Amino acid sequence: MSADAVVVGSGPNGLVAAVLLARAGRKVLLLEAADRFGGGLRSGELTLPGRVHDLGATVMAMALASPAFRELELKGVEFAHPPVAAAHPLDDRPAVLVHRDPRRTAEGLGRDAGAWLATVGATAKGGFPLVELLLKPLGPWRVPPATFLRAARFGAAGLLPATTFARRAFRTVEARALIAGMAAHSMLDLRAPITAGYGLLLASLAHLVGWPLVRGGSQVLADALVAEFRSLGGEAVTGHRVRRLAELDAPTVVLDVTPRQFLELADLPPAYRRRLERFRYGPGVFKVDWALDGPVPWRDPSVAGAGTVHLGGTLEEIVLSEAETAAGRRSPRPYVLLVQPYAADPTRGGHTLWAYCHVPNGSRADMTEAIETQIERYAPGFRDRVLARHTMGPAELEAGNPNLVGGDIGGGLASLTQFVRRPVWSPAPWRTPLPGVFLCSASTPPGASVHGVGGWQAARLALSGAAPSGSTS
Repeated sequence: MSADAVVVGSGPNGLVAAVLLARAGRKVLLLEAADRFGGGLRSGELTLPGRVHDLGATVMAMALASPAFRELELKGVEFAHPPVAAAHPLDDRPAVLVHRDPRRTAEGLGRDAGAWLATVGATAKGGFPLVELLLKPLGPWRVPPATFLRAARFGAAGLLPATTFARRAFRTVEARALIAGMAAHSMLDLRAPITAGYGLLLASLAHLVGWPLVRGGSQVLADALVAEFRSLGGEAVTGHRVRRLAELDAPTVVLDVTPRQFLELADLPPAYRRRLERFRYGPGVFKVDWALDGPVPWRDPSVAGAGTVHLGGTLEEIVLSEAETAAGRRSPRPYVLLVQPYAADPTRGGHTLWAYCHVPNGSRADMTEAIETQIERYAPGFRDRVLARHTMGPAELEAGNPNLVGGDIGGGLASLTQFVRRPVWSPAPWRTPLPGVFLCSASTPPGASVHGVGGWQAARLALSGAAPSGSTS
């Protein structure tokens, strides 16, 4: 197939770019080095036959809120919502629950009910226009003018460290712990700037769109994108690793790769190469998947209905854990992010579960015991339910997906500096100095998660400067 465009890598950003280019009438070739499409959207039988586990992303709040995915209007993908979006167990009191309804959530926060509605609730009220502005900070925007005022208010709080925001905004142990668990998704020291913003946005998405899963596994979403792409005439090939850009004969190339892979693929101008070489990767994760013989025996039964569970205790405990990781040390009592898909999706062959904790980039430490100890802390007898387990540390994660450098699932450190310089400072960071070559991975704005906006932006730029085959324009 002679192609107008080649997309390298089939993570969510690469898939979105491929579909949008094909919808614009381009002849597009999609190349994936692995034996399955999807990148972080792959699913498989990691433990027992018939048990469906997600190798990467499971919870899809960003996919529902993303302007890119809403524009695609994919067919054949069903999102399943758990009864409770997220839960945060505590040792000496009931778990804190996050519901779709912000007022119901606030009711569980006692004297911080009003503060929750005034911060997280107000962000959720910004709706899709605010999310679009936050996910596309460099534009183009299709939002009402009032949204810019909402974004300014969000930014005033979001630029703060999560520790500062939590202590200023909330008075209760419950609310402070809850926002810390949300902010810790950033994989940053929670004393660092903008960590409050990550926590605010994620919590508000629970109210705006929920924290759903894809029924049948995340692979279903990847397969739907590939099916849409092929229906438009695109050619998609697995098992094809591109080693040098010179192999590709197309006027447009979109790369769903991180700076490290791009440096290996191409001969780049020295100044740009030096800027990419300064790009920093963040902490890695250690992930465990389990097959259970029944649901997790939570001490607080209300946690059983939550799709996502944050384990780490109080604000102070989570701050200490994330600070240890940020300093390059193994936390003995790590913050653990756990997902119980069976709370929303009974089609995965039984009670499957996964959890991860943050570790220094490239760490070789086996964190299975530390993770299971944190689960047992809130669910005594958990280990008795385990039929089989599967572990992946940073090395195994990177071997399965080279974009996960050192186990970094975020495509690069999500610090304030790299929020505005991702992977380099530019009004259009998806464009590279090489004519017709664009980057679209999580190493470009707006960063990690399943939103496809990096692919949307790269495709938009590619289409703005290219014409389809046979066109004289």
